[in-house]
Amino acid sequence: MSPRKALIAALTAALLTGPGVAQAATPQAATPQAAPAPARERAAAATITWSLTRASNPTEDQRTAYDAITRAMNAAVARYNNLSDLGKTITVRYEPGVPTADGNINGTIRFGSNRSYMTERTALHEIAHTIGVGTSSGWSRLGGSGTWTGGQATALVKQYDGSGAKISTGSGHFWPYGLNYENEMSNTAADRHIHIVAAMVRDGL
Repeated sequence: MSPRKALIAALTAALLTGPGVAQAATPQAATPQAAPAPARERAAAATITWSLTRASNPTEDQRTAYDAITRAMNAAVARYNNLSDLGKTITVRYEPGVPTADGNINGTIRFGSNRSYMTERTALHEIAHTIGVGTSSGWSRLGGSGTWTGGQATALVKQYDGSGAKISTGSGHFWPYGLNYENEMSNTAADRHIHIVAAMVRDGL
């Protein structure tokens, strides 16, 4: 066989075997993309979820209340889930006879008819009650003296407000950053509220 024909034969053989080589390499190239670790870590984190109990044939009052409550709860739950690994399943009800709003450690939040309480601030505050603020045995043990005695939450408020800062407690609430009134609400205060509640949980809330 002439040198020219030998070269052509070698090139032809390489082209014919090429696709087989590429196919064999494909699974190796795809391996690093499978099941990234961050997705597994996110899936393992606790999550707060919520649902709203609705009337089957709601009145106009109920419809507008449901809309306002949904906006408030969606904002508050999104903030909690973004800033903490706390978990809770919450059932929300609209009960016009409730003076303002309330939250129970059993996972129930009730909103009354006063629209001024259908806010993210109220929802954040009531979610804290479902997690144990003012409602758990740990709250009584660590906050019953009028000052929160848990080390992690106390260290956090000192980081925010200086070495002399403390978390005061009373009537099932805490301050600062308890979001007890609408005029306490800001993005910074809301974020700190969640961080403190999460630290209280680590303290034994």
